Amino acid sequence: MDLNSKIYVAGHRGMVGSAIVKNLQDKGFINIVTRTSTELNLINQQQVNDFFESEKPEYVFLAAAKVGGIVANNTYRADFIYENMMIQNNVIHESYKSNVKKLLFLGSSCIYPKFAPQPLKEDYLLTGLLEETNEPYAIAKIAGIKMCDAYRQQYDCNFISVMPTNLYGNNDNYDLQNSHVLPALLRKMHEAKINNDKFVTVWGTGSPLREFLHANDMADACVYLMQNYNDKGFVNIGSGEEISIKDLAYLIKNIVGFDGKIVFDTTKPDGTPRKLTDTTRLNNLGWKYKIHLKSGIQEVYHDRFL
Repeated sequence: MDLNSKIYVAGHRGMVGSAIVKNLQDKGFINIVTRTSTELNLINQQQVNDFFESEKPEYVFLAAAKVGGIVANNTYRADFIYENMMIQNNVIHESYKSNVKKLLFLGSSCIYPKFAPQPLKEDYLLTGLLEETNEPYAIAKIAGIKMCDAYRQQYDCNFISVMPTNLYGNNDNYDLQNSHVLPALLRKMHEAKINNDKFVTVWGTGSPLREFLHANDMADACVYLMQNYNDKGFVNIGSGEEISIKDLAYLIKNIVGFDGKIVFDTTKPDGTPRKLTDTTRLNNLGWKYKIHLKSGIQEVYHDRFL
């Protein structure tokens, strides 16, 4: 990509999309195209066709998706598979028709089998059954990866895919009903501190291990791979490091300055015992994460709550 290349970032208002836009701007790219969902409905084939015909972007970051937590994924199963497949079908196909030079598609860690070995290697895709609660979303994302490979094979399109680990950062979701564990803990601890609560309850035993990556690192990896990776399949993007939910809770407690106790509700489920990506392929391509968890959470907490 040249600094004046026309780059379309789909989903620029989301946590990943907004981080990609910022990363590109910080690197000096000056021709970034964005559209809100009201300006361009990516589910509408004609609107996407008209957009690509008029704008003719050279590079595409496909970060747009319908996303949600476990409850939303399990409740609106039809919506999640339909809307996500329509979004990626339209953007990928129109990118082919418009001779886009390169496209990057973002997958999700739920594409891996529920009982895949740890750490998760890219080769484990489609080697077992998926987690039932978010299967429709996962199938849509797997279809997107395979679609990029199919267009690469049949039409020689340079379409690549990436698979991010658990992300946190600016523009994260802090809704306690459907947010992920890190932003939920940040909000819980902050509100407990403000209200002088004596304790905060955390679901489960605290023993599960999770990997986290700042969205700014994720964006940097996406831009790096857009310039340095041109193969089929996909690349895991993560830190390759993990922390227990218990240690994460105490880390956030110290960052927030909450003086009360942490109570683990062992009647609640723990979820998957371990979820760690194998980042060997990414590291061998020359990229490694830079933002360590403590400093990353401190930055996010200050930005969102202070």
